This record gives sequence, C-alpha cells and structure tokens, in this order.
Amino acid sequence: MSAPSIELSVVVPVKNEADNILPLIEEIDRALTPTGVAYEIIYIDDGSNDATPAKLAEAAQRFPRLRRLRHQKSCGQSAAIRSGVFAARGRAIATLDGDGQNDPADLPRLWTAFNAPGATLAMIAGQRVKRQDTLVRKWSSRIANRVRAGLLGDDTPDTGCGLKLFGRDAFLRLPYFDHMHRFLPALMKREGLQVGLEAVNHRPRERGTSKYGINNRLWVSLVDLGGVIWLQARARHPAGRATEIRD
Repeated sequence: MSAPSIELSVVVPVKNEADNILPLIEEIDRALTPTGVAYEIIYIDDGSNDATPAKLAEAAQRFPRLRRLRHQKSCGQSAAIRSGVFAARGRAIATLDGDGQNDPADLPRLWTAFNAPGATLAMIAGQRVKRQDTLVRKWSSRIANRVRAGLLGDDTPDTGCGLKLFGRDAFLRLPYFDHMHRFLPALMKREGLQVGLEAVNHRPRERGTSKYGINNRLWVSLVDLGGVIWLQARARHPAGRATEIRD
C-alpha cells in the first residue's frame, strides 16, 4: 500500500535555535497526529553555527515526518520559508517561528478553518493575543503595523505573527523579495486572493535568545513598505478568466 499523499507541510525556519528544536517538534507532532491529516515537518536551518544541525539530526531519528534543509550561509527568514515551500509536498503550508513562541496547538484549528466547506481562503494569518514580548518589541511592532496597515490597506493588525496557513500554489504566485514574509497578507490580496484572520496563542520565549532588533527589522521594513506600495500600484487583473481559443 502506498503512503498517503501529504496534505499539510509545516515549514519552520530556524537559526541558532538548538535548545528549541526537540521541544517544538514534539509539540507539532502532538498537535497534528490526532487529527489524521497527512503532514510533514520541514525545518530549514538558515546557516546556524550552534548545535542546531546536531539537534535536527537527533530529531530525525525520532520523527520520520521530519525533513531537514540547510542554507550554508544565512539568507534570512523569507529565503528560508521560500526554500521550505519549494521543497514541500503538501498542497497547504503552515509556518511558525522556531523559537517556541507560536503555539502548535493552534494548527488544527487553522487547518479546519482553511478546509471549511465553501471556504475560499488562500491564507489564514494568525493574530497574536496577549503578546509575550518586551515593551520595545511590542511598541515597535505596533507602530510598524499601524503604518503598514494604513498605507497598504491589508486589514491585518498583526502581520508579524509567524503562525500562518496558506495554499502552496498561492504562495508561489507571489513576487519574491527579501523580508516578503512580513507582507504576505497584502501580497495575497494583491493577487486577488482572500485572507482570513484567526486569534492565536502567543508564549514567552523559554530558551535561546531573540534575533530581534530595531535596526534589522523596523527600518528595513519601512524600506520594503515602499516596494510593496509600488507592487500594489502596478497590479493588473483581467476582467474575467482567460479562455482558450481552439481553431
């Protein structure tokens, strides 16, 4: 008997998250196995220089659904997610951050909403409630989200949440650029696709250190924002579906 086709690929980009590897994979497995969905877990090691590769090798011995990819040099979170999506075998992709702050227990609920009868959503974007972050991170994120939402009109209060679920084909239609993961709802809507929002849990970081900083996120995001505005202004959608002509 052949193995069932993969329905859902869980894509997790990581860099120097050795202490979080096994606990998070255990949680993903515990959340999804009872649902009966055919899934795989894809970790993309984005140029880690700690024990992350060794921990992933250890996890692969315990979890046959785990697949491992590695960037020899750090290319950034967007590039890591893209590598994972290209490698994915599922028709749908779920992403979450590798630091353990996203709760895998939310995955079944997002999967159910994505597959609800009559649903036409291309993406469900998690919205963090009661964020467990420092004041600097909360305030800088709040300011960036307000500026972004006002200029892009994407109707998404929290695009920074790493927990998202979307169609693989829909993602591959999007223009790729560094840091694009912060603008996925706006990019999906630019393609004429529907985006839904779901409140999700957010947890304090228990292990490792944050890679977050004002200089490497906030200021870069403001530059990228101009690029996304440019893309939105040049989006063109044909009136109706193109039809094939047969002589």
